[in-house]
Amino acid sequence: MGLQAGIVGLPNVGKSTLFNAVSISAKAQASNYRFCTIEPNVGLVDVPDERIDKLAELVKPNRTVPTQIEIVDIAGLVKGASKGEGLGNKFLANIREVDAIVHVIRCFEDENILREEGAINPVSDKDIIDTELQLKDLESVEKKMQRTEKMIRTGDPKVKAEFEVLKQVYAHLESGRNVRELGLSKEDRTAIADLFLLTEKPVLYVANVDEASMHTGNKYSEALKAAVAAENALVIVMNNSIEQQIAELEDADDKALFMDEYKMTEPALNKLIRATYALLQLQTYFTAGVQEVRAWTIHEGWKAPQAASVIHTDFEKGFIKAEVIAFNDYVQFGSEAACRDAGKLRIEGKEYIVKDGDVMHFRFNV
Repeated sequence: MGLQAGIVGLPNVGKSTLFNAVSISAKAQASNYRFCTIEPNVGLVDVPDERIDKLAELVKPNRTVPTQIEIVDIAGLVKGASKGEGLGNKFLANIREVDAIVHVIRCFEDENILREEGAINPVSDKDIIDTELQLKDLESVEKKMQRTEKMIRTGDPKVKAEFEVLKQVYAHLESGRNVRELGLSKEDRTAIADLFLLTEKPVLYVANVDEASMHTGNKYSEALKAAVAAENALVIVMNNSIEQQIAELEDADDKALFMDEYKMTEPALNKLIRATYALLQLQTYFTAGVQEVRAWTIHEGWKAPQAASVIHTDFEKGFIKAEVIAFNDYVQFGSEAACRDAGKLRIEGKEYIVKDGDVMHFRFNV
């Protein structure tokens, strides 16, 4: 589906280290100097899902294809970026293109890693980036307000309503708040949809802590959690360096031993990737056959014909019916044939809203 999550943060907070850990298609350079990342790195990331492994175990296909999302490693931002400082304009343009934000914040002390912002302060670091994004959004909203205000003279009630929404958004940004906290209705959001506002994008925070704090967190990660409580945002505590080391181990036994040493049942990255997937309001359905077991990504709330379109547009155009088996039923009975015999295979039409984990087969005619 081409949906992207962008990794952002101040310079030298561990963004590229995190990207290296999650990416399977590219490796970002991680170095100890400002603007190490200039052009954004893009990598495809498998979404960890035990369900596809279980289906593959039952079906024994020729291949297994997990679902993926794109992760973008964006250049570090500095104060003044909204006015073009550092790589400001480029940085902000790159953020505008992604669908969600993974905000990495340094929550550890290390005198060997450069830091120009003074003492470690995750709340202040968050505020620096928030302020720059808000300033850029204010600029965008103000320009549209000026255009819209001129059109109010036509007497069009829709234009007047749009202007009122813009004023509300502007006042919220001016007070130092992010648009995603405003709680606009779906109808009101249409007034700003064409602006692709930076602070409207959903965000997930990564508290990059030291090894000693990777399970418990520390005073810095706790301060960050308190600071973002009003946003209803998730904070994931992890050590990005450890995660990169785990990702670089190719042998499964070596990886298991390494995680056992750090008392980990799975990489924290798995939780991060799943949380990012959920942040984008995505879900998964499966197709299962001897040739392949595959996971497909769709938006929450999609109906069966839309879900079929991600396999091929012809599937949506010629959609007739969908054969659907709930994942738990498939596992319980062990095969499609057994589910059919037990009456667990359902025939659904165009109005069926696909559920996360459905195992599906589409009937179509073109």
